Amino acid sequence: MAHNHDHGPGHGHAPADFGKAFAIGIVLNSGFVVAEAVFGFFSNSTALLADAGHNLSDVLGLLVAWGAASLAKRAPAGRFTYGLRGSSILAALFNAVFLLVSVGAIGWESILRLMHPEPVASLTVMIVAGIGIVINTATALMFARGRKQDINVEGAFLHMAGDAAVSLGVVIAAGLILWTGRTWIDPVMSLVICAVILWSTYGLLHSSVSMSLDAVPPGVDVEAVRAFLKGLPGVSQVHDLHVWAISTTETALTCHVVMPSGHPGDHFLVDAAHGLAHDFRIGHTTIQIEVSEDTLCVLAPDEVV
Repeated sequence: MAHNHDHGPGHGHAPADFGKAFAIGIVLNSGFVVAEAVFGFFSNSTALLADAGHNLSDVLGLLVAWGAASLAKRAPAGRFTYGLRGSSILAALFNAVFLLVSVGAIGWESILRLMHPEPVASLTVMIVAGIGIVINTATALMFARGRKQDINVEGAFLHMAGDAAVSLGVVIAAGLILWTGRTWIDPVMSLVICAVILWSTYGLLHSSVSMSLDAVPPGVDVEAVRAFLKGLPGVSQVHDLHVWAISTTETALTCHVVMPSGHPGDHFLVDAAHGLAHDFRIGHTTIQIEVSEDTLCVLAPDEVV
């Protein structure tokens, strides 16, 4: 039983360099968090303080995402035969969980304030939150082009886009308070903000947990992959097929193929890897060729891993 390995013509889709975007986003949002927290405290606005807390979590999230993106570029060494590419998955998972923790803290404070409403300096809140819309929208746009290919970048994008929406909500709440004088609107808007954050975080949490459990990455149809492999010249069976993410941008595959006519040569492996990379963006391919259909592979049954 021979083992044949091929790593294809490339590595799927390599992570793009968003170092500058991360740096700019961190600096802008760090400065804004300080300003927002100060004005939120003195204007007595839980919505503004909630936005400041969420922005603070975003700064931490950006730092984690940036660190993971940097670690993912390290070459394989020692025990880490894939390098540290998996750190990008952990960063995405951390960001999702941290967002949920932030929602819990904001929601609790909002409920307490809803029970005991207090006066709010609405005009100050509107101005500060308006600045937040500009900063967060500009930062989100820097990550927009890479969010479909990398959930680590998607996490950064969602943080920033969510903050822009949150700041808009704060502006609306402050305007309504200024118009109606009803201070309960401020904590209610904070709860709405929490709902928005939860909704935007679900996809990130689901994807990062799935990747952590070696699930087939989103966008890869494993049955289509199986059909592609079965359709290769000389292949009669495909089993022990596994497809998983080794980072938020790179996908790996291992499988056994039965070829009764014998080993076809290296050109078969090169062509197979090229097709998998081109059609499914799978860049790390390992194919084991088995020649005899009569020799039962212990990994052939579907229930065996």
